[in-house]
Amino acid sequence: MTTILLINPNTSTRSTEMMLSVAGPLLPHDVTLRGMTATTGAAMIVDEAALAEAADEVVRIGLAEASRINAVIVSAFGNPGVGSLRALLRVPVIGIGEAAILKAAATGSRFGIATTTPDLVRSIEAGVRDLGLQGQFTGVRVPDGDPLSLAADPPAQDQALAAAATACIEQDGADAVVIGGGPLSDAAARLRLRFPTRIVEPVPAAIEKILRQVSSQRG
Repeated sequence: MTTILLINPNTSTRSTEMMLSVAGPLLPHDVTLRGMTATTGAAMIVDEAALAEAADEVVRIGLAEASRINAVIVSAFGNPGVGSLRALLRVPVIGIGEAAILKAAATGSRFGIATTTPDLVRSIEAGVRDLGLQGQFTGVRVPDGDPLSLAADPPAQDQALAAAATACIEQDGADAVVIGGGPLSDAAARLRLRFPTRIVEPVPAAIEKILRQVSSQRG
């Protein structure tokens, strides 16, 4: 049995449960997915200070669980702690942000990112540059509104993200739109119904990539 650990760097157990519900149906019968939630930090990571704090918590959790897992998914779009865990563990480690961006860009498509966290735009852009994909990147679109207030009002959040995704496509020329945030997983799934060929969901993208890596590692 293969065990994948999904680490939610946000402290919201509700977000963890939501991410697991999105990921669970995508798993083969011989793969178990375990979720763990950060015990310190922000309920929802909305700025770079919270992202940096989350990295330490991700590493702590990953190291504590290392002997019981075969792979790790870090389920925050900024991929906190991913590089450190890769250096410390012998199992595959992927962040949902990098997985989604790589999937969106895989066929050479132009891609944009829609998110609700304006104070993370610089780190998102840096993540795209780190992957060497800025030539395909059409930019980040952020709707008006406080991200925590939008998170508390799913219909309003869906509407705001739909408008941002539409702007990515119609104004920026994106072929694919990544929904930028682990806590936005439910919204991303609903948006995919509205934009069936355009939306890239980070958690499913990470599941796909980590399953390929585990399979490759086992030969």
